[in-house]
Amino acid sequence: MIFLKLGGSLITDKARPETARLDVLARLALEIAEARAELPNLRLLLGHGSGSFGHPEAARHGTRAGAHTPEDWIGFQKVWWAAHRLNRHVIDALLQAGLPAVSFPPASHALCEGGELVELATEPITRALEAGLLPVTQGDVAFDRTWGATIVSTEQVMGHLARLLRPARVLLAGAEPGVYARFPAAGAPMQELRDRDLAGVSIGSAAEADVTGGMAGKVAWGLRLAAELPGTEVRIFSGAVAGNLRAALEGAPLGTLIAGSA
Repeated sequence: MIFLKLGGSLITDKARPETARLDVLARLALEIAEARAELPNLRLLLGHGSGSFGHPEAARHGTRAGAHTPEDWIGFQKVWWAAHRLNRHVIDALLQAGLPAVSFPPASHALCEGGELVELATEPITRALEAGLLPVTQGDVAFDRTWGATIVSTEQVMGHLARLLRPARVLLAGAEPGVYARFPAAGAPMQELRDRDLAGVSIGSAAEADVTGGMAGKVAWGLRLAAELPGTEVRIFSGAVAGNLRAALEGAPLGTLIAGSA
């Protein structure tokens, strides 16, 4: 069982509003199809970020912090529609590559409380996996019991599902080849990152709008997941290099390993 996230910085141009990298999406979808053909027993859950679609809208309307007024709820709808437009590009690319993709947008089946994901309808996703389909989730808006609404990240959804499905590997494919000890990038990326290393590194954050924490948020999430699920391999690597995604799915130790404290 592998969880794979295609980062927003990889599949969109985050410096240009609502600009999907369609050529990159097509290549990534083909690499996933090739890996599935090579590993017929592979069970894969795919997620993707919102990139230059959802993040700018969410920042504009302050949706991460809640929705209370009629204007806030209009903003909620606009963020949902922006995220959905990117999801359609992703699903189209997967289908063109012959993959049996089925979308599971969190807006329809997730519930948060104070910004934390507390409920998720998991059985439809597990049934899709059992049927040999490719379930696809994403960063999205969600209803929140305390705040009215919020943004739920792909990592939050994957973390919730990981406790149930116990993936052997969690792969975060982005534009960077890994995590750098100094931000902006200097030298080679770290081969491994543990909690004890955090005091000596400066990871930085996304240059463009990113309401879910950028690279620093991904590292913090990966460290929590690695600690909570010993034995689960968490890696941050580049999907921008042709062949990397297929190699990672087939077991190549690319990028930076985000490891537990031991």
